[in-house]
Parts: sequence; structure tokens; C-alpha cells
Amino acid sequence: MTITCFIRYEIDPLQREAFQTYAENWGRIIPRCGGRLVGYWLPWEGTNFEAWGLVTFHDLAAYETYRRRLSTDQEAMDTIMFARHHQFILKEARTFLAPVEGTVPVH
Repeated sequence: MTITCFIRYEIDPLQREAFQTYAENWGRIIPRCGGRLVGYWLPWEGTNFEAWGLVTFHDLAAYETYRRRLSTDQEAMDTIMFARHHQFILKEARTFLAPVEGTVPVH
């Protein structure tokens, strides 16, 4: 069963560009470590402090393998430290979702 990690971020709207750099870094890291990046989204109009990321995994075992790989990936560690140093992520929440059959394209 495919699972998707839906990440909701509250970001500092004055540091939008820092979050964009953060997301671009994950665009390289996630596939290298075994996740399938659906994408990251920044606010465009309306609420200016919410951003989102979606990452899909074949199953829970694939997610666990991905987490182990992340823990030893130097760019991942550097990106986490970048976020901590600049403090542009105010809150982060993760929800794991399963697709409703027939509503999501299979890749």
C-alpha cells in the first residue's frame, strides 16, 4: 500500500526565500534517499505563512529505509541545520495518508 507523508509548515513570511532554498535542497535529497517527491508548495496569495511538502513511499518499510538513509546523508543533515540556524520554520506537522483507490494516478 502506498503512503504519502503530508507535511504542513508554518513559516516566517519574511524568510520565504530561505524556505524555498530548503525545499530545493530536499528536491535532491528525497529521491536520493528513496522517497518519491510529489512536491513542495509556497504560499502564493492569501495566507502567507503556510507551506506544504508531499513525499510518497511504496509502503511503510520503504519509509523506514528512507529515514535510515536520511540519518546518514550529509546534505540532509546540512539542510536541517540550515533551517535551525535561520529559524524560518515555526511549526511542522506530518500526517501520513493512504490514497483512495481510483482517485490517484498510479506511478
